[in-house]
Amino acid sequence: MAGPPPAVAATRVAVRRTLTTLGLRGQPVLVACSGGADSLALAAAAAFVVPREGGTLGVLVVDHGLQADSADIARAAAEQCRGLGVTDVEVLQVTVTDRGDGPESAARDARLAVLTDAAERGAAAAVLLGHTRDDQAEQVLLGLARGSGARSLAGIPPARLARPGSPVLLVRPFLSVPRSTTEATCRDLGLSPWADPHNDDEAFMRVRARRVLPVLERELGPGIVAALARSADLLRDDADALDEAARTAYLRLGEPPWPVSGLTDLSGAVRRRVWRELALRSGAPSGALTAEHLRTVDQLVTHWRGQGPVDLPGGLRVHRRGELISLLANSA
Repeated sequence: MAGPPPAVAATRVAVRRTLTTLGLRGQPVLVACSGGADSLALAAAAAFVVPREGGTLGVLVVDHGLQADSADIARAAAEQCRGLGVTDVEVLQVTVTDRGDGPESAARDARLAVLTDAAERGAAAAVLLGHTRDDQAEQVLLGLARGSGARSLAGIPPARLARPGSPVLLVRPFLSVPRSTTEATCRDLGLSPWADPHNDDEAFMRVRARRVLPVLERELGPGIVAALARSADLLRDDADALDEAARTAYLRLGEPPWPVSGLTDLSGAVRRRVWRELALRSGAPSGALTAEHLRTVDQLVTHWRGQGPVDLPGGLRVHRRGELISLLANSA
């Protein structure tokens, strides 16, 4: 008997491998489905694999309310998922509030929050998300364009906690699967994916990066997308090791003030991560904290000539007095 088409088989293998690697076989999991090709292909693969692995599957469709027909789009996505044999399908409505990081970031934050809430209520072990290898390559390219460090260039993590203290994992089984495979899966299964007009809006930097990748493939040769995604995997290992070293150093230092002598024996890469840990623990917004902030703070150790304090996002101020470095609120 003939097996499934190659694209369908590839998506199923990716889901099965992910469930096995993360110990999620037999667990209740959810799929976040927007109605686009990637998430519909993920829902289809999960609908086939999860029950056969002894688990239970639900699908969550998030209606952001950002377009006039968003309710219809969400309803159509939900109906296609039910057509795949998934009986537990829920449409979640969210209100997107832009707090200054842009509409794309605001929509993502609102979406992840409501998905996490629903997963925790239902005691799901994980929420599966449909990011592909192309998304990973775009993320790395954006990091390169911004001059970001290893953590940013490490791209999208395959799995992480939904939020601190949550038992729910956010899992991306398709980070090694090209977008062409998810699109072919939808064609092979007769699914009708929704084309988000935001994916063609060049106001978003991600859309511009997406259009650059085919040019790089043409000019530098095939395999650029795969190479960028592979680089993310390698850098993630390095970034994880440096982050662990920074956490160990932070615990050894204790709470500020810190003696300069306790910082000079750290490598620059570890020390900058210690500064970041200090800032985030003290309330600095992660999206506003830049490499330049960390470099300037680090100069209080490496190039101190009596310069004044360094201001950080979140109303924080790092300053050096003699051989001690302290953190205060800007109003102090």
